[in-house]
Amino acid sequence: MSILIIAEAGVNHNGSLERAKEMALAAKKAGADIVKYQTAVPEQVVSRFAEKADYQKQQTGSEESQLEMIKKIHFGFEEHRQLKEYCDEIGIRYLSTPFDLDSIDFLATLDMSVWKIPSGEITNLPYLEKVAALKKPLILSTGMSMLSEIEDALAVLEENGCEDVTLLHCNTEYPTPMEDVNLLAMRDLEEQFALPVGFSDHTLGIEVDIAAAALGACVIEKHFTLDKTLEGPDHQASLEPDELEAMVRAIRNIEKALGTGEKHVTPSEAKNRPIARKSIVAKRAIKKGEVFTAENLTTKRPGDGISPMRWYDVLGKEASRDFAEDEKISL
Repeated sequence: MSILIIAEAGVNHNGSLERAKEMALAAKKAGADIVKYQTAVPEQVVSRFAEKADYQKQQTGSEESQLEMIKKIHFGFEEHRQLKEYCDEIGIRYLSTPFDLDSIDFLATLDMSVWKIPSGEITNLPYLEKVAALKKPLILSTGMSMLSEIEDALAVLEENGCEDVTLLHCNTEYPTPMEDVNLLAMRDLEEQFALPVGFSDHTLGIEVDIAAAALGACVIEKHFTLDKTLEGPDHQASLEPDELEAMVRAIRNIEKALGTGEKHVTPSEAKNRPIARKSIVAKRAIKKGEVFTAENLTTKRPGDGISPMRWYDVLGKEASRDFAEDEKISL
């Protein structure tokens, strides 16, 4: 089964519906499976007193509150409805992460094939109950989480009817320092919870995403933007369309390269066996009746004669005919 690649547009549209549509088209052209946005009623997500994260302050200043920042760049429900219709038209799956209960109710009307729970909602019991009750496939990000918190969240989801959950290992710092990625935690999640595991990435570049694919991630999510120089909290830690396309291409190549996991001779290399391997040949001219010895035999390419692995089967036998130098020995 192919890795599900989610191109995270997030709020990198900066409140522009046209830019959001351009991003959907760019994600499709890059080969992503899903383009993902964020749906929120700002007043239900953050209080008037909530501060911005450090990386948000660095990108958008510290004067405004988190609420004011979100209000400037969020979409209303109608814009999301239009986005869903546009994604259906161009042939890419639409996904949006709800950040409040009303947004869950709205997104339920859009018939999304899969739902995404962000890292920040993993300890939000009413939220988890409401999403789980939809009984849709869920992707759960686990950034900032201890194993016990993940276990508690999964229990809530199961108790409320959700039977299809994929976990995403994640670090929520933008951009994530390489020393904090802890990519091998994917294996820990898989061992602890026996669920499919993927990776939500906030590092710069595409190296870590390629590594995640090689480690067996079934989902890879990556932020992208049309222009890293745009104003906004997430642009600088995002890929531009050409980088997104390169990431998708690399992941698809890794999928092919991983193969079946069983060692065997592949069709492409089978033709090289006789070319690269050796046969037992005459080291010098050998007369009929002469005994084969280490002095008159050697091994040379091509490998379509008697294998050198039968060396001791041949030594001591008599030549059944004359052999010229370099001629393959036959018994």
